[in-house]
Amino acid sequence: MKTLEIINNWVTQNSSVLDLGCGKGEILLDLISSKDIKAVGVEIDGSNINECVASGINVIEQNIDEGLDNFIDNSFDVVIMSQTIQVLKDPRKALQEITRIGNDCIVTIPNFGHWRTRLSLLLTGKMPITDPLPESWFDTPNIHLCTLEDFELLCSETSIQITQKISFNSSGHSNVFTRAWPNLFGASAIYKISK
Repeated sequence: MKTLEIINNWVTQNSSVLDLGCGKGEILLDLISSKDIKAVGVEIDGSNINECVASGINVIEQNIDEGLDNFIDNSFDVVIMSQTIQVLKDPRKALQEITRIGNDCIVTIPNFGHWRTRLSLLLTGKMPITDPLPESWFDTPNIHLCTLEDFELLCSETSIQITQKISFNSSGHSNVFTRAWPNLFGASAIYKISK
């Protein structure tokens, strides 16, 4: 099962959904067509905003790092941050904010603890380039790389409950290894969290 399918399964029909760092709106478009959601995106990149608008998605131009005070508590059924948290200046604050704004939150992250990443760093002594982390260290938007265990510890420390999680291998599939040893064999993961 791919990330988009899981998000689709975790979002209920007619939900209100906020996608932070929505990019070109692919997740919201899928949810609008399959779940008839009320969608709002937040994006900082102008060209992505234009694509969202052209697709009919309500999008707000906003820098997440500057705060989310314009959203009231529990104003959305679901808040999504897909491949976004690791590019933010303060992931802890972002997690607190999304769980304040949304009843349920869905977060996807790359896993720096994946075995290929560990092996590459060990053998080459250089920051690895992988499918989930495809840029060179000096050209990456990722400023807070973490392992799945790091993320789960942060959730625990901020009193955030992980209600569901699935990790994926580098091909984007969940299997017996990613379920048994997610921090070692999961190249990325998706979490459903709440306060």
